[in-house]
Amino acid sequence: MEVLSKREQIDEILASPDTPEELSRKLELVQEARQFSIAELGLPDNKSYRTYADLERDYVVWNVFAAPEFSLDARRWCYPIVGCVSYRGYFSEDAARKQAEKLSNKGFDVAVGGVPAYSTLGKFSDPVLNTMMRWDDLHLVSTLFHELAHQVLYIKDDTAFNESFATAVEEIGIERWLATNGNDHDMPRYHERKELHRTFIDLVSEARRDLRDYYNREIGAEEMRRLKAQRLEKLSADVGAVLKAAGQADNHWLSNELNNARLLPMTLYEERVPAFRKLYADCDADLECFYRQAVTISELDETERNTRLDALSQTISNGS
Repeated sequence: MEVLSKREQIDEILASPDTPEELSRKLELVQEARQFSIAELGLPDNKSYRTYADLERDYVVWNVFAAPEFSLDARRWCYPIVGCVSYRGYFSEDAARKQAEKLSNKGFDVAVGGVPAYSTLGKFSDPVLNTMMRWDDLHLVSTLFHELAHQVLYIKDDTAFNESFATAVEEIGIERWLATNGNDHDMPRYHERKELHRTFIDLVSEARRDLRDYYNREIGAEEMRRLKAQRLEKLSADVGAVLKAAGQADNHWLSNELNNARLLPMTLYEERVPAFRKLYADCDADLECFYRQAVTISELDETERNTRLDALSQTISNGS
């Protein structure tokens, strides 16, 4: 209710002489990207992201992630409408941290992360938030595409499917946006950023594979803790080296100690992206076909759905 009650029409904000110049520029960009999302990406033409809300805080929600000490299976929470998801969101940072403390006291690895963007999946007319305005232009536009993609397709009880689909639409959308609206430097900069992110994801995925192997061994808790700590220390060093080479040594991801819960969000948003990109390629880059095929897969039961996505990913691995 707070988010919705603070909405103001973007056109009215732009018409006000009191609106700061940079905010006006960003909101004009939002309007351009919103029209592009409809005309070029086939995303919903509705009232979402036609308004702006200043929440007067850094994040709109704080997500709590949790996993057992010796497992990478996320603790799940279930809700009406959206089903079960692998995190619990709070509009209050204090409430989120209290929940994290309770879970930690029960032996879970926990992580709390502030989230600048927020979507009601089209149930309400979501505004653009002040928490999104600190991003650069590419990040802002790509996030709009990501959140609108959830309104095209969202299924209950499968966070990895939903977030990976939205991430794939985000990537496709920003590539098309840059081809139309970018300058000579934007596309190389975008691809450099994506390559760095992929390297980051690969390092996390390798660490997750090793940790799963450790957690499946029949060894004592102390030895398990030693192996876990050793592998997470190596991941921290590897990521730190990559970020330093990219001039991002102060990246916030390494500001807190790594644990199982800290690794969860990375794979939830990226795990199925290669499969969706292959689906898009199989549709000859036709978004209408891509959306239709993604919906068809979403209607399968969980086992069949995962088998189909695994098969799409496997064709990439085999070079087909």
